[in-house]
Amino acid sequence: MKDILNRMLGHEELSREEMKQVLIGITKSEFPPEQVTALLTGLQMRGISVDELLGFRDGILETGVPAILNCDRYIDVVGTGGDRKNTFNISTTSCFVIAGAGYKVAKHGNYSATSVSGASNVIQHHGIKFTDDIDKLNRSLNEAGIVYLHAQLFAKAMKFVGPIRKALQFPTIFNLLGPLVNPSQPKCQLLGVANLDQMRLYHQVYQRIGIDYGIVNSIDGYDEISLTSDFKVTTNNYERIFKPSDLGFQIAKPEELVGGATEEEAAAIFDAVLENRALPAQKNIVLANAAFGIQVLERGQKEIEECVEIARESIDSGSALRTFQKFVQLNS
Repeated sequence: MKDILNRMLGHEELSREEMKQVLIGITKSEFPPEQVTALLTGLQMRGISVDELLGFRDGILETGVPAILNCDRYIDVVGTGGDRKNTFNISTTSCFVIAGAGYKVAKHGNYSATSVSGASNVIQHHGIKFTDDIDKLNRSLNEAGIVYLHAQLFAKAMKFVGPIRKALQFPTIFNLLGPLVNPSQPKCQLLGVANLDQMRLYHQVYQRIGIDYGIVNSIDGYDEISLTSDFKVTTNNYERIFKPSDLGFQIAKPEELVGGATEEEAAAIFDAVLENRALPAQKNIVLANAAFGIQVLERGQKEIEECVEIARESIDSGSALRTFQKFVQLNS
């Protein structure tokens, strides 16, 4: 670690293998917390390279619990978080709309760090019991079309840096890792990022990993398609800026996206969307995000307008709600 820190002081980038071994060393408590703090601070100040991010990803996956799912093609929809917009659970709701449309979903998530309700908060609020039992996970995927992977059961390395991250009070490389360490390693992912620098970084990472992906960012700073402004989408097939009207939607107001002041209020919006009684803007935002997820699953072979209609049918027909009800039945 002394050698690595000296090289970082000289602005050297670390290799993927070096970063993997550092992460494994952290999980074995080989380094004092002061050195880990210095490493995380130095990386944040200098900027994190693709190899460095991939190396820590490799280490987290190697030291964690794998989730081997009996399905070849499924998607995760996730945001980086940290946009501090306190939106309702847009990604999680979109996952059930995608599953309701007949696709397979493996949602990876955790408790919220920056908003009232993260994915694990809203899932747990409905009585779901988190598990790493692979038979139960596969049954949920096969019978409900969706499985939920609570990050804390799988990424064992995170507990070793928890106190340091809390003490630092600023984002570190671990904030970027959440979307990349789904223990089932899906071949499809829709990722929301809070800025275009993150979009460029993940674009390079996904190309190296070799999966089908969509990365979205609302120009006004949301880490999802908010419909409050134009938004940018980068996929394996194209890079484009969309207007809400391109998808047939009105511009949304920021206050229409807010997840409320409590977990109960956030869960109520989640329920309202799936039950098709939400505000038009809330429903439209979920439709937009679900549609781009569907397009990723379809390898870009369907136009986005068709994907919006597939998502709309999932809600309007009640299929998304039935999918969620089946999921609750299997996982409570």
